[in-house]
Amino acid sequence: MGQVWTAYDGRLDRRVAVKLLRPDHMAAATAAGEMRRRFVRECRVTAQVTHPGLVTVYDAGSDGDDLYLVMQYVEGADLADHLAEHEPYPWQWVVSVAAQLCAVLAAVHAVPIVHRDLKPRNVMVKPDGTLTVLDLGVASVIDTDTTRLTHTGSPIGSPAYMAPEQAMGGAVGPYTDLYALGVLIHELLSGNVPFAGSTALGVLHRHLYEAPLPIRRLRPEVPEPLEALVLRLLAKDPQHRPSGALEVYEALAPLLPNRGAPSGPLDPTRPFLRPFAPWPDRAAVPSPPVAAPTPPRLDVAAAVDEVKRLLGEGSITQAVDILGSILPAAAAEHGEHSPVVRILRKQYATTLLDDGQYRRALPELRRLADDRLAEAGPADPQTLQFRYDAAQCLEQLGEPAAALAEYRSVLPYYENQPPGGPGAARSFDVRHRIGNLLLAMGDHTAAQHQLQGLLHDSERAYGPYHQLPVELRRGLNRQQQFHSPRRGGAPGPAR
Repeated sequence: MGQVWTAYDGRLDRRVAVKLLRPDHMAAATAAGEMRRRFVRECRVTAQVTHPGLVTVYDAGSDGDDLYLVMQYVEGADLADHLAEHEPYPWQWVVSVAAQLCAVLAAVHAVPIVHRDLKPRNVMVKPDGTLTVLDLGVASVIDTDTTRLTHTGSPIGSPAYMAPEQAMGGAVGPYTDLYALGVLIHELLSGNVPFAGSTALGVLHRHLYEAPLPIRRLRPEVPEPLEALVLRLLAKDPQHRPSGALEVYEALAPLLPNRGAPSGPLDPTRPFLRPFAPWPDRAAVPSPPVAAPTPPRLDVAAAVDEVKRLLGEGSITQAVDILGSILPAAAAEHGEHSPVVRILRKQYATTLLDDGQYRRALPELRRLADDRLAEAGPADPQTLQFRYDAAQCLEQLGEPAAALAEYRSVLPYYENQPPGGPGAARSFDVRHRIGNLLLAMGDHTAAQHQLQGLLHDSERAYGPYHQLPVELRRGLNRQQQFHSPRRGGAPGPAR
């Protein structure tokens, strides 16, 4: 799907890494234009995350057929090579690696972004023992359905680290990355991933139906709380996993090594043995205090014109900041319920949504939905649009139960609209999302019933060769393969 080259920044004379992605080598179902649009959006969203455990992206764009990312060049070894050179991996190192990854995931999930492809090859161990996570957002660029096959016939993503809901094509969320973290910890402790096999389908089948081997049966010296944490992370049902990366970190904290000297180069316990140690030859010089400038009175009309210009240029983040700053001034000048403020608030919520800032967009959308509901009623198209967008935010924020409830509450209004109109297409979309959320929540029977009914109705409406029924048949066939009994049992672990 791509290559990584070492390169040099000619202006700043520094070494960088350039990742090239080839749209024509990726998922056949996604047009190159759509791939580029998604690439730009994901780069913009991931650029919002600032964390020392994430590789810094300096630039992104396209050159001919290639999409490219210019990134920080990271010295060190990837975690897979680090494991191979230090097997068996000390369990204290495993705890230190996992704790650092939790810090990164907590920052990523707060945006919210789901990595979707966390694995040892996407983690670098630097000479100072700190970790850097690579390829944030790349799986989302390649395809929103990470189990869809590429031209080569291989699933997008890494089956060995793929959560059950991801394998089934269901909605993904922070809980999906936590499962991958559980696989990674298990591999560091045992030397092997918990579920291996000769085919991708066989591996995914084992993720769905086999229980992982408790790690202390292989390594009795591993602390019981660490074994229990790994088993919780590998729960088939996302609701049985820890609530978030912070909870995982809190469980790991008592197991972190005590202060002392690192055991050598590339020791991942170093950040906890000598955390944030100052440079011995540098004295901290406090900066003089700077008085905050008095903000000028905002010209709402001029600000709106500036927002239109920025949106036209694709500078969405700047437009968001201006809209957020002029809303209070506009409300003070025109009144909270004035047409001007409502138009600004709608534009603000829509722009936040387009920029992937779901956490900030959600309260704005709920406010807009409540105001519109009071005016025009629950069946009003604008009311429904605000509620649908709010459900999308909940889905992206990793709250499948809340998103499911919201989608179910708006579905009857779309289904009651005239056949052949825009409501019919939206009702199919909502039903599809409901099916994927049911998969994500582990209710495979209800999900299959939901998606089977949608397949029947979409074939009647569009014909059997439309993109929606084709995609539904592929997903249902995949689920049927997972549920079918496998001859000779599931594949055994890799040797």
